[in-house]
Amino acid sequence: MQRSVEGPGSPETRRNPSPPPDRDEAEAEADGADRVGSSVYSRRWLFGTLSRLIQTVTEQNSSGVKDSTELSEELEEELCKVWDMAMDKGVSQFLLEFRAQDILLGVIAKSQCSRLTEICVGILGNMACFHDNCVALSEDADLGAVALLLLGDTDPATLLATCRLLLTFVSQPEVAGLWLERIQQQPSVCSYLCFIMSSSTNVELLLKVGELVYKVFDEDDELMKDWTSAQCRRSDHNSPDLTSSVVEAAKQIRNECPEGLKIYLHIIQLLTTVEEGLQALVRLDGPAKSLWSFVCELFCEHWCQPDDPPLILLEQKDHLCPALAVLSALHANQAPHHVQISLDFVASLSRLLHYHSECQLHETEKGTDEEDMQLKAVVDFTVALLAGIIMDLPTDDLSGLIKGNHMTEKNFMSAVKYLHPHFSKAVDRLIAMLDEEEPSLAEAVKISLPPSKTDC
Repeated sequence: MQRSVEGPGSPETRRNPSPPPDRDEAEAEADGADRVGSSVYSRRWLFGTLSRLIQTVTEQNSSGVKDSTELSEELEEELCKVWDMAMDKGVSQFLLEFRAQDILLGVIAKSQCSRLTEICVGILGNMACFHDNCVALSEDADLGAVALLLLGDTDPATLLATCRLLLTFVSQPEVAGLWLERIQQQPSVCSYLCFIMSSSTNVELLLKVGELVYKVFDEDDELMKDWTSAQCRRSDHNSPDLTSSVVEAAKQIRNECPEGLKIYLHIIQLLTTVEEGLQALVRLDGPAKSLWSFVCELFCEHWCQPDDPPLILLEQKDHLCPALAVLSALHANQAPHHVQISLDFVASLSRLLHYHSECQLHETEKGTDEEDMQLKAVVDFTVALLAGIIMDLPTDDLSGLIKGNHMTEKNFMSAVKYLHPHFSKAVDRLIAMLDEEEPSLAEAVKISLPPSKTDC
C-alpha cells in the first residue's frame, strides 16, 4: 500500500514548502548576474571593497597626517580576500576588465601604509599569473615604472611581493623581453637589488631576489655584463657592488635555505661564464678570496662528509655542480689573490671521487646504464680542480696531506684512478710524494693503474 504524504506525521511534510517558481527563478537570475564568471564571488562585493579602498586612501591623504600607516582590520581582511580571490582566473579577468590595476597603482602611489602597498602589489601579482592578464598588464607603462621603483622600498613584505610580481613577468616568454628592456633602462634596479642582497636578513626575501636575479641573468647575459662592468667603473665604493652582494646573500642564506643557496651558487656560476663577471670577482677589491673560503667551508663542513653514505652525491649534486664550477674558475684565475687551499678541502675532493666510484658500483649492480649528466659534470669539475691543486700545492703541503692522514687509502686510490687518464703529471707528482712518505701505498697505487701504452 502506498504511504500517504499528507498526514502530519509523515517525513515529507517536515520540509519547508517550495517557493513560488517565479520568485525562485528571479533570485537565481539575480545571483547569477552578480557572480564573477563561473565563480561564487560577488561583483557587488568586489566593487564595494575597491571603493572603500579608494575612499580610505583619499581620506588618509586629505587628513594632512604625515606617515599615516593605519589600516582598519576590517578593510585589511577584505583586501586580503581580494588578494586570494585574484588567484581565480575568472576573478582575475574581471579585475582586469574593470581596470582594477589603475585603482591599485593609484593607491600604491598615494598610500603611506606599507601593508596596504604590499596587498595591492600582491593582487597585481596574482592577476599576472594568467598568461593573457600577464601580457595585458605588461603593456601598462605606468605599472612597469612603479614595479621597478618599488624595489627601492624599505618594507620587506612589499619588496617580497614586488619581486614575486617581477619574477612572474620575466618568466613569461612573450613579455620577458619588454621587462628586461625596462630593467636595462633603469640603472637603479641593480643598486636596489644589491642593497637588498647585501643587507637583508629576511630569508624569504633573499630567496625571491635570488630567483629574480638568476632569471634576469639567465635570460640576458648582456644585462649581466653591463651590471658587472658598471661595478668595475663605479666611483662610489661605499655602495654595495653586485658580486660582493651576491656572495653576502649566499652566506646569509646558507644554513636556513638550501634552495636559496643553490640559486645564489648558480648566479655566481653565471657570473664566471662571462669575462666581465669573472674580472669583477677576481679584481683586487673583489670577493674572490671570501668566496673561495666560503665555498671550501661548505665542502669541509656540509658536503660529502666522512660519515655520509656515498649516495649523498645524488642529493647534493644540485649544489656541488655550480660550486665546483665556481671554484674551478677562481682557481684558474687565482694569481692576484693567492687563495688559501686547505688540506681538508683537498681531502673532500678526493672523498667526492671515492663516493662517485661507489655510486657507479651501485648503479652497475642495479643494471642502470643511463648516465647522469649533472653528476658527470660534478666529477669532471672535481677531477680538473684536484689536478690543478696537486700541481700547485707546495711540496710541504702535499707531504702534509699524506702524513696528516687527511686522505684514506681508498680516497687516494679513487683520486688517482680518476686523474690518471687525462692528468698524468698530477698523478706522477702524487706518486712521487707517496714514494717518499708511504712507499707501500705508492706501490699499491702503481699496481692499480692500467698499463700505459709505453708499457705494452
